[in-house]
Amino acid sequence: MPENDVNRRQFVRGAAAASAIGLAGCMGGGGDDGMQLRVGTSAGGTQDVGLAVERAASQNSDELSYSTVESPGYIGTLYRLDQDQFNAGIVDNNSMSKAADGRGDFEEKGVDSLPYQGFSAFPYSIYVVARDDTDIETFDDLAGANVYPAEPGYSTRATTLDVWSQDPTADVYDEMNIMDMGVSDAPGAMEEGRIDAAIAYGTPGVSYTGFVTEYDARVDVHYVEPTDALIESAESYGGAGTSRTPYEDWSLEQDIGTDEVFTWNLEVNYVFHEDATDDAVYELCRVVDEHNDAVNEAEDQFNDYESTEDMLNQALEGDEFPFHPGAVDYYQDNDVWDDSLPAPE
Repeated sequence: MPENDVNRRQFVRGAAAASAIGLAGCMGGGGDDGMQLRVGTSAGGTQDVGLAVERAASQNSDELSYSTVESPGYIGTLYRLDQDQFNAGIVDNNSMSKAADGRGDFEEKGVDSLPYQGFSAFPYSIYVVARDDTDIETFDDLAGANVYPAEPGYSTRATTLDVWSQDPTADVYDEMNIMDMGVSDAPGAMEEGRIDAAIAYGTPGVSYTGFVTEYDARVDVHYVEPTDALIESAESYGGAGTSRTPYEDWSLEQDIGTDEVFTWNLEVNYVFHEDATDDAVYELCRVVDEHNDAVNEAEDQFNDYESTEDMLNQALEGDEFPFHPGAVDYYQDNDVWDDSLPAPE
């Protein structure tokens, strides 16, 4: 069968070839109570979130054994879940969508199965600012400009370029000079005038990522107004969400000339291998819901659930993205399950 056909076929649960003994050894599924979760998380802020959830689980559950396992990014976590190296992970919706469609990194190397959805973890919300000494005012003005969408390999960059490169913004994107450099070099490049505009991103109400706070301290910038075309591109792209956030609720250290920012969002969620037991997934859902304050105290980047229903606010739609049965049970028991969401057969 051609590789693209493998990548794009309907995902079949249980495609992994590992034996039951191998699964028990690698994934911790062979415990007496089956209440073990080994959770793959990338380094940085995502790992901080994972460790905060691990701490909350340790403090508030006598049954669940939760351990954090470092994994190479969201894409690497999907590959490792497919290889049965752990039974839960933290990944973004854009990578999930690309894995399902065989796009991006998954075009040449696909996966045989996707993990089940679980619950929302946090968003990275993204918008654009430009140096004050440029004539850039709107998204259309980025044509011909030196634009920095974060470091190559970053999921925020991939999501941004995926949004921009589709109609009706592809014509502007095609004329941008996309800058490739590490995040450690970007603030200096902005200060020297080699970057005209850059994305700003972080978790609304919490913080911005490191290189954004650095260029914020060194360069005067202003908000790049979204066009109708940009809004349409962001809202139509299946791998990203959108939002509008009052700037005063999530401001840089300077006035960027707007009262509100329109963002496209890299939505990051907890997902589960099919071999994670229903009881373990149910119990983790209970911990992060009933003890959400404990997670936030350890890491405020994690979503602040105002209700159990908020756990579903970043859900992917489509039959290829079913929720784990243990999560479905939890949502049904709390009367928040939406029958329009995909559930396992």
